[in-house]
Amino acid sequence: MILTGSEIAKMREEGRITIEPYNPSHLNPNTYDFRLGAQLGVPVFNNGVLGFEIVDLPLDGFVLRPKTVYLGHTLERLGSDSYAMRLVGRSSLGRLGLFLQVSADLGHTGACHQWTLEIVAALPFRIFPEMRIGQISFWENLGTPNAYQQGYSAFNMPTPSKLSTRPRDLL
Repeated sequence: MILTGSEIAKMREEGRITIEPYNPSHLNPNTYDFRLGAQLGVPVFNNGVLGFEIVDLPLDGFVLRPKTVYLGHTLERLGSDSYAMRLVGRSSLGRLGLFLQVSADLGHTGACHQWTLEIVAALPFRIFPEMRIGQISFWENLGTPNAYQQGYSAFNMPTPSKLSTRPRDLL
């Protein structure tokens, strides 16, 4: 069951949801708008191996190249020991060709950090630090949740995949 905006606010007040920094005007009927953090992972290839160079987003923005995956991060620290989370893009930005969380939109119960965002633009698209870029929703668990305390939940900046970046090694 998904939480409503008012329930998100209530659970945050009770300490069951973390959203820091928090702005009540970012609440929606079933989500909270989060903002883009100040750093971006820009893809670079070195001898055929994919890597990411971390750059600071300029205040006047950064233009994303089409059909390229960038790694951003949430400005807010987001999480919950009580609820699973889903991070998605904003429909208004999606209608302009900006896609967010292309494959990894699930936030496991127990994770709390600044989330790495998978960002792809269909057309050249200018992004800015602190722009409202996505939404998080909170979902009740059925059964006993096992708090997630591994993987990428320890990172607060754009974090590349831990898998090999050589396509032949992924077979």
